[in-house]
Amino acid sequence: MKATPETQKELLRLQSLDTRLHQLDHASKTLPELKTIAALEAQLSPIRQRLAARTGALEDARTELSRLESDVAVVEARIARDQQRVAATSSVKDVQALEQELASLQKRRSDLEDIELTVMERLEELEVAHAETVAERDAVSAQITEAAAARDAALARLAADRDEVQGERSRLADAFSRELLGLYERQRARYGIGAALLRGGVSLASNVRLTGSDLEAVRRAEPDDVVICPDSSAILVRTEESGL
Repeated sequence: MKATPETQKELLRLQSLDTRLHQLDHASKTLPELKTIAALEAQLSPIRQRLAARTGALEDARTELSRLESDVAVVEARIARDQQRVAATSSVKDVQALEQELASLQKRRSDLEDIELTVMERLEELEVAHAETVAERDAVSAQITEAAAARDAALARLAADRDEVQGERSRLADAFSRELLGLYERQRARYGIGAALLRGGVSLASNVRLTGSDLEAVRRAEPDDVVICPDSSAILVRTEESGL
């Protein structure tokens, strides 16, 4: 394949742009914010589990307290009813029976109120623990939001840089013949580098010095011959730095 030395030199610029695109893609996948977010999300997961457990315990305690309050209300209603019946009856026997029932109801109310007090104390502790866990979750969530905003800003900058480089790359690629560009693209797809400079007898694609026979073959090639690096298979671009 033939291409002018000037055109072959432009392949180095194309490779430089492709390298820059690869660097930008790599940078977008390895942003420090991504690691920060992953670490924070890993930290958030057990907090959410703990919060779910404490929310459940808090709801159970509130349900239990509500039930106790309802039971106390029922007992108090029966006490009030029996007190009214005591006041309304003239039967000694009925009064004795009602007084016994009242004593039992008052004992029941006292027991319920003691249990209610215990549940209220436990509920208070659960509410404090729940609030602390909510605050812990919110603090980590805020850090994730902040890191995500920084990630998005960094990705936007990288995307803008990539669009700029891609535009320059597209304009430059249009200047090459279909055959030369196709060869460059094939070599880059297969081996990672499409074109590289030969500097002082060293291929910058492989960073290996060409052997005597390989270097002699390059010397014999015409200036417009497209030469392939024997080690990297990239197009080997010759300039005044090549040491030929």
